Amino acid sequence: MTLPATPALVLQLAKILGRRQAKQELRWMQDTLLNKHQNDEKSFLMNQMIKRRIAGEPLQYILGTQPFGHLELLVRKPVLIPRPETEDWTIRLASLLSPSADRPLKLLDLCTGSGCIPLLLCHLWQKGSLRAVGVDVSHDALQLAKDNAKRVNVSSPQTLEPVDDFQEAKKTSNTFVGIHADILDADFIKGPEISTMQPFDVVTSNPPYIPKHEYDGLPPSVRDYEDPAALLGDPPSPRADELNESHRDHDRRGLRFYRAIADLIGNHRLVKEGGLAVLEVGHDQSRDVAALMSKNAKVSRTEIWKDPWGVERCVLAWK
Repeated sequence: MTLPATPALVLQLAKILGRRQAKQELRWMQDTLLNKHQNDEKSFLMNQMIKRRIAGEPLQYILGTQPFGHLELLVRKPVLIPRPETEDWTIRLASLLSPSADRPLKLLDLCTGSGCIPLLLCHLWQKGSLRAVGVDVSHDALQLAKDNAKRVNVSSPQTLEPVDDFQEAKKTSNTFVGIHADILDADFIKGPEISTMQPFDVVTSNPPYIPKHEYDGLPPSVRDYEDPAALLGDPPSPRADELNESHRDHDRRGLRFYRAIADLIGNHRLVKEGGLAVLEVGHDQSRDVAALMSKNAKVSRTEIWKDPWGVERCVLAWK
């Protein structure tokens, strides 16, 4: 069945995207609508979707979902849309470690967004082997992460239980808990949820890392729709006057969140001895982030993974 759409809109979309891409996106829009809404609404809704796409809105927000691994996750404005490079290193991480119900892991995902990283790991690892905590400063992001946990059938208790031996998790499944907190806040590490769970076996993060000068040049489909707070690695700081020149330089290069993460690991028991931190980085940040982890986080060794497009995209650091 093909849903009717105004020919002029279809032509306009093809002019913007090219005929092949427009045809594929129209098919995805049709598939999204076929099993929803009344028949007399579908033509109107199809035209509305096309108009949104012509205006530059990301297709994922229009469709409402985005594949991530074998999962089909919900996406909603303004929460960051999961990217294929993040999917790539998450799957690689799942192959690197082999937790089990007898040897479970505690994982902390900082700046969790849609929850894509911990939720995919919950599916890729054995049941009862993972107890994941996702942290984000955005209430929109946390609600979406919780909705995604429900969508992909990952247990999401309302509160954390200080059960270090994971007996509860072994009886049920892998779990995901979302926490509202700001990792740039000096009191972050003192929060009851984090202090109860630490040290973690694994810390993951796809933090904001784009410097302002690069952010200004992003496509409008990114800059006008996705949350700037999830992208900007050098947000305005109320304490900018107190920063030394080294910290100012980090901020200019979009490294503020990495410095905060490195300090949390180096100065507190956020990661256990022998534990691992895995951080997604910008296209030219891998060496700087590895250096920060070696110096500030006091890790024993680091490794850099390239993404499928040859970009150094992920820094691994062993405590």
